[in-house]
Amino acid sequence: MENERLIYSGKSKNVFEINEGHYKGKYRLVFKDAGTGYIENGKVIFDPGYDTVVGDIPGKGAIACRFATHFFKVLQEKGIPSHYIDTVSPNEMIVEPAIPLSMPAESPEFPGSAPLQNLEFTWRNNATGSFWRRYPFVQPCKNLHKVVEAWTKGDVDVLITFEALEEAGAMTRAEIDYSISLVKNIADIVTAEFSSKGLHVIDGKFELGRLKYGDGKIVIIDEISPDVVRVCKGFSHDDLGNCRVFKECAVTNFADGKRTIKNKNQVKAADFISIFL
Repeated sequence: MENERLIYSGKSKNVFEINEGHYKGKYRLVFKDAGTGYIENGKVIFDPGYDTVVGDIPGKGAIACRFATHFFKVLQEKGIPSHYIDTVSPNEMIVEPAIPLSMPAESPEFPGSAPLQNLEFTWRNNATGSFWRRYPFVQPCKNLHKVVEAWTKGDVDVLITFEALEEAGAMTRAEIDYSISLVKNIADIVTAEFSSKGLHVIDGKFELGRLKYGDGKIVIIDEISPDVVRVCKGFSHDDLGNCRVFKECAVTNFADGKRTIKNKNQVKAADFISIFL
């Protein structure tokens, strides 16, 4: 549209700045039908735990938008700050302009220097995916008590320690502690919502930022959609919170120097999204 400016184009959505009308100065999120995953034996496998777009799922954008709307409204009811304003069409959402947690390159004159464009925070109820691949000494599906990790986003997401974020000047210790607490609080809410439907959240990822016209307080931004959570069925935990059926569910492999892990009971996004619509 002529009255909008494209701010960002990502894997799952486009972000436009609205220049006139009722929502002038706000952002419009347009959810795409693109799905992330991997190719196995020539077959496309859609999996939100991966970062590569492998194809389109017709209608996915509208479903993701409705899904995100549900969770943002739940967060509003519980007093959790976000950038959400309104949902105006099946695949379009209006949000407050927000600045992702980021940092400019301190010495851009040096070749290879680059800014920290934004951070993503993963939280994990259970050990699987990249967590298990990095730490294969951990039992698959072990209870991780919503351990939180930070990643720098880009063509390839890179794990970064909280100490590194502090020492680099990207975040203060107080901001890091607040962000971890915020992510765990939202993770508790999302996990409880799925649990009420008989499903279990394995892990998820959120983006945080500061409202452009706010007081600098950190809030959840971007989305809460099928693209950012992995869910399973049949979860049963022991006294320590570890899954009892991991031996029947988890499938691992090590070949050509690479580890893989899959979960037989992981629910395809298409099979769980409708429960909140």
